[in-house]
Amino acid sequence: MWPKITNNYSPNFNIPKRSKKKIKYIVIHYTGMKSELAALKRLCEENKNVSAHYFIKKNGEVINLVPDAYEAWHAGKSRWNNHNSLNKNSIGIEIHNPGHKNFYKNFSPKQLKSLRLLLKKLIKKYKINLKNVLGHSDIAPERKKDPGEKFPWKKLARFNLALWHKISEINLKKNRLKKLKQTEEIKFLKYLYAFGYKRIEELNWNLNKKIITKAFQRRFRQSLINGIPDKECLLIVKNLLKS
Repeated sequence: MWPKITNNYSPNFNIPKRSKKKIKYIVIHYTGMKSELAALKRLCEENKNVSAHYFIKKNGEVINLVPDAYEAWHAGKSRWNNHNSLNKNSIGIEIHNPGHKNFYKNFSPKQLKSLRLLLKKLIKKYKINLKNVLGHSDIAPERKKDPGEKFPWKKLARFNLALWHKISEINLKKNRLKKLKQTEEIKFLKYLYAFGYKRIEELNWNLNKKIITKAFQRRFRQSLINGIPDKECLLIVKNLLKS
């Protein structure tokens, strides 16, 4: 079942149409703006060069801004697995939230209900692998934090709408803050790359490690985002690779 969707088309998309098979990813964003109306206006303004396929308001209303068949402009400079510039291979969903610069808030229950319905339909329609349901910070970790550490990835996984690990809370806490040897840190980064995260070529090893680790923690270890890989982080990524 689809959530109730209204149309408010944005002029910001690429022609021609793309094939259904080309859609391999769903990327979730927050708007990062105080005003919902201003965020919607920005996504539809011709001179802003930004858009998304769907916009979810605080009250749960879903607005279709760009038809799925066209490439919307939501991912920017991005990379995941073997793909760069993910706009051409993804559907972008913007959820209104003021974001980290404007007193970041919890997403509303109505927003999350609509998101679940929308994801369920899109995943089925385009045969999206759950490991390809991503956050903007996954594909552009040096630039973005959204949808952020308040976004309920674990709950989405319970509905079979996202990927999550299968490690008990006791086991996680037991390994938290336990230092890794340098050889283990190198392994950890290799595992992240195998999972889908990509090296940021213009950064040195230490800065690259910190930024990608933060993105990983923001997604899979939301209670502690310090950019320092530890035994818990290593355990999580190894488990995810088995999924």
